[in-house]
Amino acid sequence: MFLRNDHGLELAGGGAARSVGNRAFGRVSVATPDPGRLDWLRSAAAGIDWAPDLGAQIGSRDWWRGLATFTALCGTAWALGPTMRPLVGATPSPLSGAAFEEVRGQGIAPLAWGGDTGRRMAANDLVAPLAEAPERPIVDLAATLGEGDDLDHVLMRAGVGRGDARAAAALIAQTVPLGDIQPGTRIALTLGRRPARTVARPLEKLALRARFDLAVSLDRAGAGLVMTRRPIAIDATPLRIQGLVGSSLYRSARAAGAPARVVESYIKALATRLSIGRDVGAADSFDLIVEQQRAATGETRLGDLLFAGIDQGRRKVQLVRWQDEGKPAWFDAKGQSERRGFMGMPVAGRITSSFGYRMHPLLGYLKMHKGLDIGAPYGSPIYAALDGVVQGAGRSGGYGNFVKLVHGGGLASGYGHMSRIAVARGEHVRQGQVIGYVGSTGLSTGPHLHWEVWRNGQTINPRAISFASMQALSGEALRRFRARVAGLLAVKVGQGG
Repeated sequence: MFLRNDHGLELAGGGAARSVGNRAFGRVSVATPDPGRLDWLRSAAAGIDWAPDLGAQIGSRDWWRGLATFTALCGTAWALGPTMRPLVGATPSPLSGAAFEEVRGQGIAPLAWGGDTGRRMAANDLVAPLAEAPERPIVDLAATLGEGDDLDHVLMRAGVGRGDARAAAALIAQTVPLGDIQPGTRIALTLGRRPARTVARPLEKLALRARFDLAVSLDRAGAGLVMTRRPIAIDATPLRIQGLVGSSLYRSARAAGAPARVVESYIKALATRLSIGRDVGAADSFDLIVEQQRAATGETRLGDLLFAGIDQGRRKVQLVRWQDEGKPAWFDAKGQSERRGFMGMPVAGRITSSFGYRMHPLLGYLKMHKGLDIGAPYGSPIYAALDGVVQGAGRSGGYGNFVKLVHGGGLASGYGHMSRIAVARGEHVRQGQVIGYVGSTGLSTGPHLHWEVWRNGQTINPRAISFASMQALSGEALRRFRARVAGLLAVKVGQGG
């Protein structure tokens, strides 16, 4: 069976046709013309790479061919390029005479080139030359009160005369103590005309924010200054901030808008009742109430932390900052304050002899050492380890100059070998108050502090004692405290913010 196509007949098997002599079996032969010389040159030129990569095969035949092509193209471009000849433009003739003056009067030129604009009238008999340029009639200035700076010194540095500066400071001091003016306060000044260049300008006006709720201004009236007080209305509604603890109590409270120092106070307050790292979870809710003052002029100032609360679902902690007598303390909503901790070191030094039996350095035999010896430089201050009352202060045998404090709850502490005593018998002292200074009085081999602690009359190791004190409000103080708590809990979240 045969198949037909465009070239004639082929065998159905699709195999190669056999040749019989010079003719193919079953295929019509077609004559192929011989290519001419031009076609041969075109075919040869098409197979040559005329623009090879000059960075590869350097020195080869292809590389030299590419270099020749590059050189030929550059030469052709240079030969066919236009000639660079300057174009000469028309130049106007220079102006002179009246035409020049007319153009100069209407032209604008830099002052450094002596340019002036506008028409000028010639001087006449009414024009009087000035010997020197006149001063400005008034000068407006601004000064800033620095840390530890005096108001009159700031004014004098700004150019106010000594007399006016002291008079202004004395007037302002009648309204507010100068030490209460906050550093960084801006002072607006207006200085008037002075009669001569050798004297300071007189103070015409002065304005400053003396307090957050008071603005003060001074104005000249005749030969003196008159002060005007402008009270500023203040809204003292506290700011309440709440939110979830999340991954970090500190970062969550800061993101909610609480200042860093407020968050630190909040964490310290909660740490007196629970462990922040162990007891506080991500699903707990924090609650802060902060002192806030908002002025009618738009400024806002945040104060101390007033309320620290945390809601853990099964447990709710609510602490209120309360100051009735003495320093502030944190009380719970029931009016009770709990304090836990360890005794701190009463002097900065190193322990040279621990609590327990030891060979006495002077007596030379084994003896019970009932306290701690803390070596410190002569004259170093000694601090009370806890709040207490001075039961004794004076010479006490081998202890030398000795102070004994009673802290309550059967706890007492003693401090020996002092060089000087700084308290008196019956005096109430606070924790951290200086009660004396390191010395070497009594049986002592050198300057150090001998520190003893008694519980119910028995000496104990001062380093091992922990304390827990509970204080509860009662009577009128408790009634005022409960009213304070009710007022704080009535503040809405974000109120005043």
